[in-house]
Amino acid sequence: MSEEIQSPVGAGRVRQLRFRPRRRVEEMLAGSYLSAYKGEGLEFAEVRAYEPGDDVRSIDWNVTARTGTPFVKRFVEERRLTVMLLVDISASESFGTAGRPKREAAAEVASLLASAAGRSHDRVGLLLFSDRAELYIPPGKSRQHRLRIERALRFHKASGRGTDIDAAIRFLGAVRKRRAMVFLISDFLAPTESYKSALNRLSRRHEVTAVRVEDPKERTLPRVGLIRLRDAETGRQRVLDLGRSASKRYKEEWRRRRIETDSAFMSAGASLVDITTDTPAIDPLSKHFRARSRR
Repeated sequence: MSEEIQSPVGAGRVRQLRFRPRRRVEEMLAGSYLSAYKGEGLEFAEVRAYEPGDDVRSIDWNVTARTGTPFVKRFVEERRLTVMLLVDISASESFGTAGRPKREAAAEVASLLASAAGRSHDRVGLLLFSDRAELYIPPGKSRQHRLRIERALRFHKASGRGTDIDAAIRFLGAVRKRRAMVFLISDFLAPTESYKSALNRLSRRHEVTAVRVEDPKERTLPRVGLIRLRDAETGRQRVLDLGRSASKRYKEEWRRRRIETDSAFMSAGASLVDITTDTPAIDPLSKHFRARSRR
């Protein structure tokens, strides 16, 4: 269960959000992103005069024969990559005890990824989901397009309260047939069995990276005795005795759920990155990109 609090994201209040990335942070992440995700091939750029040190295999023999002077072909990386951001905006994402809710942390992640993709001239699209597909923005790469994604991340108000990762994946499968770099951003509190099959299908077509967003207080229960809790997604209320034994059982259940989630993504061949609401997202994302570039 998650205790519901009011989320500032989507509330329409005029203020500057803390997650808005600065230029230095954007550039740092864009560099590691560019190293991690290579293009799909090479495309011809130009023919230029041969210079000492050039690979002789790149000599354009037709031009060389016509001019009597050696020329080489120069190729550049043909990126044409598409990044799809699937962001969970269900009611459980409104939970937060470390200065910001999980939804704001998820928005920070998606904003950084959209910026990195844009700086690398890659196309980026967005799917906001709860227990339904809430908002879909097809891939694009203009600055105006990225601003539209930024506004949706900040201000879109969810219609649903539950979480249906399976439905989000099926929606993406219907609108996106070609290969993409998919970032699935959620707290993954939904049972893995509800989306495991869809995740396996998604990973066969796309490269999938899961970003798990957690609040530090979700790892343990405070020993406060009797307390009334309300599930943010279902609205159901229960009175629980949060004593020592309840806290112990909860911690064991938390560990079991994490292991189950880790196993589901590992078996699907997807990467998993952990983000917490009390720390910036830049460090774990950069670490993930550096590890991927080494592979």
